[in-house]
Amino acid sequence: MRPRRGQLEAEFSRLMVQFEREHLGRGPEEARTYIFADVIFVRLSGVLTRAEQHLARDQEGARLIKEMRLRLMEGSRQTLENLVQGLTGCQVVSLHTDLSTRTGEQIIVFILDQHLESGPR
Repeated sequence: MRPRRGQLEAEFSRLMVQFEREHLGRGPEEARTYIFADVIFVRLSGVLTRAEQHLARDQEGARLIKEMRLRLMEGSRQTLENLVQGLTGCQVVSLHTDLSTRTGEQIIVFILDQHLESGPR
């Protein structure tokens, strides 16, 4: 039996928190995942460390944090794609991410090669 969409979203959120802790050194305070057709949208809250919060007070510091986080995500891209494929059975067509240094939120969007509406294969 396939998990319901809500169960899949909850499991994906759990895996994203685990990924952040293991690969980036610190997990978010909260993670929410939303699945729409062939898109997985992940919203992570509370991702900035105290040092990053202090550094983000000026434009240059905020730019450095965003650049560093983007490089870390790109370096972990294959791991993320494997995580998605393992959970859904789908290939990742593209991955998009952004970070707000003002709110401490990060979004990650996965575009898949197939729709997930009915759950993983």
